[in-house]
Amino acid sequence: MSMNADAQSSLNHVEATVSYLDAMADKPCIYLYEPPPGLPVRSGHSTRHLMTIYDLRGRAEPASLDVEGFALVRRGTQVRDFYDEQEIKIVYYPEVERLVREATGAEKVLVFDHNVRCGPAAKRGDKGIREPVRYAHNDYTLKSGPQRVRDLLAADEAEERMKHRFAIVNVWRPIQGPVMDTPLAVCDARTIAPDDFVATDLKYRDRTGEVYSMAFNPAHRWFYVSRMERDEALLLKCYDSEPGRTRFTAHSAFDDPTCPPGAPARESIEIRTLVFFAPQA
Repeated sequence: MSMNADAQSSLNHVEATVSYLDAMADKPCIYLYEPPPGLPVRSGHSTRHLMTIYDLRGRAEPASLDVEGFALVRRGTQVRDFYDEQEIKIVYYPEVERLVREATGAEKVLVFDHNVRCGPAAKRGDKGIREPVRYAHNDYTLKSGPQRVRDLLAADEAEERMKHRFAIVNVWRPIQGPVMDTPLAVCDARTIAPDDFVATDLKYRDRTGEVYSMAFNPAHRWFYVSRMERDEALLLKCYDSEPGRTRFTAHSAFDDPTCPPGAPARESIEIRTLVFFAPQA
C-alpha cells in the first residue's frame, strides 16, 4: 500500500538539490582511473534540481525492498574499526550476509565488494577511502546484474543460479553517528519511469561495467533517514531478476541544508551482496 499525498506531505522533510544527468546523444561513460588524453573522467553534463527529501522516520508504514526498493533496519555490529580491511572481511561480511538473508528470505547471500567513504580522508588521499557520490544513480543494470554473477561464480553455478530469482542488494551503514553531513537519499522505485534509467559505461582498467545514471523526473520521491546511527542500516535494491516486483531504485548523497556548522564529516560503509533465492516450488 502506497502513502497518499496528504500523508507524505506531513512527513518531516528538507529541500535539497539532487544531481541528474542531462540528455545526450551518445552513451555516457565514467572512468574509474585516469582517462586517455583528451577524455573527461565523466562524459555528459548534469544539472542539480531542487527536490523535497522526506524523512523515513516519520512513516507509519515501513519501506520495503520489494515495493519502494529500500528498507531501514536496526542491527548492531561487532566491528570495532571499519578502516581495518581485514576486520571488515572477517567480521562484517558474515554479519551482512546474515542480515540480508533474514531480510529477504534468500537461500544464499554472497558479499562481493565494499566501499568506505569519508570526504576529508578521500581528499587527503587515504588509501581505499572514497568521497560520497553526489549524483543520482543505480549500481547495476539489466546487463551488468547478470554479468556480475558470471564474474563472481564458477560458470556452472552461475548458469544454474540464474535460472532462478537473484538480486543485488547494497547495505549502507554509518561508521559514526549521528549522520548530519551528506546523508544518503534513496528514491521510491514506484516513482521512477523506465526511461529515467540511462545506461552508463563504467570503465575500469581491466573491464567495463555498466550502471544507471538518472534522468530528471519531477515525479521522483526521495527519502532519507535523519541522524542515522551506527546501529542502523539501509538496504537498497540495485537489481532483481524477477519482473513484477521492484527491480531497481536510485540513490545519491546530498547536502542537507539543516546540517549544523562544524558537524563531523559523514563516514560510511556500503556493502554489495549477491542474493540467490531457492527455486519456486
